[in-house]
Amino acid sequence: MTRMIFVNLPVTDLDRSEAFYAAVGFTKNPQFSNDKAISMVWSETIHVMLLSHEFWKTFTSKTIPDAATTAQVLLCLSFESKDAIDEAVEAAGNAGGLIDPTPVQDMGFMYGRSFEDPDGHIWETMWMDMAAAQASLEPAA
Repeated sequence: MTRMIFVNLPVTDLDRSEAFYAAVGFTKNPQFSNDKAISMVWSETIHVMLLSHEFWKTFTSKTIPDAATTAQVLLCLSFESKDAIDEAVEAAGNAGGLIDPTPVQDMGFMYGRSFEDPDGHIWETMWMDMAAAQASLEPAA
C-alpha cells in the first residue's frame, strides 16, 4: 500500500472550510464526509480531514488552540509552477483566507508564498527547480 498522510484540522464551520479548500484546489471525497467531518483531497497521497470542533474533541482532550493567534505547525504544499502558486494564493484570498501571513520567498530556483484558511491554519506553498537547486549547492569548479 502507498504511504499516505491525512492532516486533521479542527474547523469552526465545515461548509465555509469546504468551500475554501475547494477554491484552492482540493477536491471533496464524499465517501469520507458527513456532518461532522469533510475529507478534502490534494493528491492520491495527501488528504485533509476538516473536523468540527465537537468531533475533534472525541479524539483528544487537549484544548483546541486558536489558530488565528497561535501556530503549532506550518503545512506546505508543492505546486508545478510559480504561476500556479500565485493563482492558489489569490484564490485563497478571494475565498476568505489571509494572503502571505509568512514572508514570500523567491530564490530563483525556489519560490514560495503562503495563506491562512478562515480558521487561521497556515499553508505554505512551494515550487522548486530541482536541477537549479542542486547546481546551486555544488561546489564551484
